[in-house]
Amino acid sequence: MIQLNKISKIFGQLPKRTMALKYVDLNINKAEFIVIRGPNGSGKTTLLMCIGGMLQPSSGTVRINDQDIYLLNNKERSRFRASNIGFVFQMFYLIPYLNVLENIMISGGQTKNSKVNSKAYQLVENLGLSERIMNKPSELSVGERQRVALGRALIHQPQIILADEPTGNLDPQNASMVMQTLNDYHHNGGTVIVVTHGEDADPFSDRIIYLNNGEIK
Repeated sequence: MIQLNKISKIFGQLPKRTMALKYVDLNINKAEFIVIRGPNGSGKTTLLMCIGGMLQPSSGTVRINDQDIYLLNNKERSRFRASNIGFVFQMFYLIPYLNVLENIMISGGQTKNSKVNSKAYQLVENLGLSERIMNKPSELSVGERQRVALGRALIHQPQIILADEPTGNLDPQNASMVMQTLNDYHHNGGTVIVVTHGEDADPFSDRIIYLNNGEIK
């Protein structure tokens, strides 16, 4: 489903040039749960952003469902992401003036779509946010904000979820809820890629891939 061929990413110019990824090859099958583990600065987030069509590699190809996503123009790639990929970030990136329900529904820009609306209410309930549905992000705990971000990623049932340290700031109870939700999505046929330096995702994973200094070890 996902094919990375000789992916490299270079930041900066000589003499301060940094090679964040060094010719990474990786194939990921449909409905796999993959953990990419590595220390800070190993290139995990850079790799995730390249897979997600948000950061063009310096060289190599990223193919999803046989589509080379960096041959698409910016508008086409944006549409491709919206249709196929959900993102869960450690910093949440919720919209501060929207409530829980609105933040979940806003993902596809279809807040008046009855099907989206129904799915959003179901996610609010499944994620244990029913009592907080009208609250703004500033009124939520860290764990609640991460659950809202997860709901936003799931609302359109994408083929792929990319999660960057999704439990890094969470207490054990919230971390467990987030991982169980990702696991349920996986068992329903979704592909999950989690980058992390922790071990919360290990029990749910099909494979653990170790990244260090921009290379798969």
